[in-house]
Amino acid sequence: METSEQFLDRAMKLLQRSDPIPKLLPQVRIGRMDRDSPALAAILESWLEAFVQVLKDGQAVLNVEGALRIDPNPRLAVLLEAGVLAENQPHVQAVRDAWSDAMGAAQQRAGTAVS
Repeated sequence: METSEQFLDRAMKLLQRSDPIPKLLPQVRIGRMDRDSPALAAILESWLEAFVQVLKDGQAVLNVEGALRIDPNPRLAVLLEAGVLAENQPHVQAVRDAWSDAMGAAQQRAGTAVS
């Protein structure tokens, strides 16, 4: 069975390959890409869906430290602040819900679940 660290290494590589922040966000900021570009929306949606899948897969293996390391909220905050995502988008909530579920499962395995 894969350890939390092994899963996290594999998951981080997958998410980094499709991360919109390093390449696309600067293009938006300098005006080369519109915030409401259909291409940007498709890339963001794909990345968010990948993040949800990683978090769902991680529920069975991530420990609390691993779940904290893969927390999507700081990255979401950058994208929300830049105006390329909206707080009320279903994909944003799906990622947050998936992370909450992964964290809850990790806490339960560790015996630190908060009621």
